[in-house]
Amino acid sequence: MQNETVNLLPSQIFFGFALVAFIALVIFEKIKPYRRFTDKIVKESFLTNTTAFLFNNIILTALRATSLFFVAQQFSSHGLLSGLGNNPLKWIITFLLYDLAIYVWHVVSHKYVFLWRFHKVHHSDKSFNTSTGFRFHVFDLFLEIIYKCLFVVLIGVEANLVLAIESIQLFFIFFHHSNISFENEKKVSDFIITPYLHRTHHSTLRSEHDSNYGIVLAFWDKLFGTRKELVPENIGLDIVVAENFLQLFVLAFITERHIKKVLNIIPKGRKS
Repeated sequence: MQNETVNLLPSQIFFGFALVAFIALVIFEKIKPYRRFTDKIVKESFLTNTTAFLFNNIILTALRATSLFFVAQQFSSHGLLSGLGNNPLKWIITFLLYDLAIYVWHVVSHKYVFLWRFHKVHHSDKSFNTSTGFRFHVFDLFLEIIYKCLFVVLIGVEANLVLAIESIQLFFIFFHHSNISFENEKKVSDFIITPYLHRTHHSTLRSEHDSNYGIVLAFWDKLFGTRKELVPENIGLDIVVAENFLQLFVLAFITERHIKKVLNIIPKGRKS
């Protein structure tokens, strides 16, 4: 019984934090939206993204928090950083490596066709709001969980530190998808990923959305030359005409020549 309580605790904390962060940012973007989308687009976006949350995140976010927590419990004493002990230096190094690892995963999700098939579901949102942080294909999340588990084993991360970093990254996923702007945002963008930077990443144009891959720190995009600062004319992929969650799920498994026939989607841009 005690083990069950320990295993449930990470997912409970993770869901609680997610709910508070999501509600706070939704309220903020309602009060002071950066960009005005039509009511139809916003309603479709929230409905589809919330459905994705119910289908994906209730299953896989719980799995992600719990599985990473469990893996960290088992292997934290065997990784590359295990010899540093549990101290602030290790926390900082672990956070930096974790953030870099997710940056790398994000880059390869754009560069490799197999991974892009799933990740493009996230980019298909024609709106840009906090709920876009929910819009992921189930296999995109599943593959990311496997990648993170391997990373945790490699470097040796304490379970509580994993939970803390995952919570920070979750907040930033909601934050940089939120339809908001704030004073000195461009200056803040020199240090962390903001909505100002991440809007470019959701541009319709491939030349624009293949940029700004960072999750928390803006440093990695500067270091690897993937940073772009501009205001995208359009958001999304311009391929979804009538969107719902089922269509988005199927989208990952079909080629462009079948898209129009099966889902009434017009193929433009990147090949599937």
